[in-house]
Amino acid sequence: MPQAIDTPDLFTPLRLGAIELPNRVIMAPMTRSRAGAGNCPTELTAEYYAQRASAGLIITEATQVCDTAQGYPNTPGIHTDAQTLAWRAVAEAVHGAGGRIVAQLWHVGRISHPLFQPNGAAPLAPSAIAAAGQLFTGQGMEPFPVPRALETAEIPALVRQFADAAKRAVYDAGLDGVEIHAANGYLVDQFLRDRTNHRTDQYGGSVENRCRFLLEILEATAHAVGADRIGVRLSPTGVFNDMGDSDPLPHFLAITKALNPFNLAYLHVIEGRPGHHMAPPEGAPHVAAALRAAFKGPFILNGGYSQADAATALAKGEADAVSFGEAFIANPDLTLRFNTGATLAEPDRTTYYGGGAKGYTDYPALESVAA
Repeated sequence: MPQAIDTPDLFTPLRLGAIELPNRVIMAPMTRSRAGAGNCPTELTAEYYAQRASAGLIITEATQVCDTAQGYPNTPGIHTDAQTLAWRAVAEAVHGAGGRIVAQLWHVGRISHPLFQPNGAAPLAPSAIAAAGQLFTGQGMEPFPVPRALETAEIPALVRQFADAAKRAVYDAGLDGVEIHAANGYLVDQFLRDRTNHRTDQYGGSVENRCRFLLEILEATAHAVGADRIGVRLSPTGVFNDMGDSDPLPHFLAITKALNPFNLAYLHVIEGRPGHHMAPPEGAPHVAAALRAAFKGPFILNGGYSQADAATALAKGEADAVSFGEAFIANPDLTLRFNTGATLAEPDRTTYYGGGAKGYTDYPALESVAA
């Protein structure tokens, strides 16, 4: 008599809030810097995502919620009518190919430059602390400037901009949901961690205060589009963009528990595998397992997972799904390749950011390779 198999694998369907997934192979958000005039997605953007529609879920590249949110050349926004209309074409292309797609909403905070800011103003941040290092502005590499600390009275408007962007994404553009980008050293993450948040008002100091901005965004976006269409991405031990926290395990455990009352679609945590660039630095705790145990909804892991690593993580109950980044760049049909044991193509890293079709939409799918 056949034995029932309860252990999920990468090809087991999964429900994330209001979104039904046919598999657990998630396309991670990846900046590609190919937006057109007015920071609008293009026909090439629609083709790129539609090619990858066999993913259980596509999470778009990070997308600006307002005109102060940009920090890199040619990254898309979703705060103007033209941008929203362009995203509608992307959603229609993905849905037409049988896929599901959510928009990752971001504000870069201090990871910007006056060249990207309205009227050449200083970038915004929780505190006036510059990130170490340089950024690419489109006119060469420039040191990160000292940002302007947000006034307390300015923060509610930023919260509304996230909610407005979510409304545009779901109701106007027709995407399936949104992911709040609270990771990788951008604005929400800058509020969460004490290396970048030195505030003394109700948005700084205690865990409750430092996660207030994120929770207010979630309350507003949930009111706008429903919590069952919202995910959150965290990187508790990530050091990208000069980030850090003095005590990440209890801090992010408390943040995770604060997410539970929202009944979100999912929590997406970056904790790199050993040797991966997003692995916890030496001496830092591994926190993903604790967050998995604390979060009451679907849990997605990210951080250099191979197919075998991901299958093991699902079998052990470490996650409900795994997101893949670089593998999806060169393998538009990654899910099929995983399912058939096909060899994975290697991406051309020189084409990651900017440019046109080369290294973006010209990677062949398996059927084309076989033919």
